Amino acid sequence: MAEKKAYPLRIGSDVLEAMQHWAEDELRSLNAQIEYVLRDALRKSGRLNQPGGEKGKDSDG
Repeated sequence: MAEKKAYPLRIGSDVLEAMQHWAEDELRSLNAQIEYVLRDALRKSGRLNQPGGEKGKDSDG
């Protein structure tokens, strides 16, 4: 697993509240939900290294 690093995040209160509700719906912590959403966006855009070390686009778009 990759090393975890702390990063202070400034975020609008409306976005934070919406993320908190989403996290609760998904039974995740707020931190885990934010990371999940970021990873999903990076994966879909082909910007996150896939297992095996290659960047790649999904077949869904």
